[in-house]
Amino acid sequence: MDNYYSIEEKYLQAVDELSFGETPKGLNILNQIITDEPFFARAHYQLGMIYYYKIQDYQTAGYHFKTCMELEPSFPDNYTHYLDLVVFLGMDKLVSTISAQALTTPGVNKARTFELLGLFYEKQKDWNKSLGYYQEAFMEVTEKDERKDIEDSFKRVRSKMKQKQAYLYFITE
Repeated sequence: MDNYYSIEEKYLQAVDELSFGETPKGLNILNQIITDEPFFARAHYQLGMIYYYKIQDYQTAGYHFKTCMELEPSFPDNYTHYLDLVVFLGMDKLVSTISAQALTTPGVNKARTFELLGLFYEKQKDWNKSLGYYQEAFMEVTEKDERKDIEDSFKRVRSKMKQKQAYLYFITE
């Protein structure tokens, strides 16, 4: 096993292992980092990513994303993944808290944050709020593929709105 002289070197090795698809090795190194230095926020971020996307242990992922946010609130990469998790889980209060903090943190992808808010309200069937946040996302987006995704979201919500209207009946006398 290699000897590393600093937490940062161990962290970079873990990130390398993860980028080469060596999740178990990366997970092992990250857990060693947390054992040695429990306040190393970026290790918590990487653990959150592993537990959310690879292992699908949402509670543990939430713990690590939250810990990262508390330890290093200026780290922008954490916000969209943490927000994605709480939107997926439908956690109303956390959606508001995380999105508000994300939108005031430099470097956070605002388009993605607004898109996730649109998705959250779409799942809540609040079509007008959903469209409003998708509009905000559209105004922030700069990538062609992301713009296409947001346009598809507009179409999807409008289609749902029409579908809902098609089945409304009114009784008049």
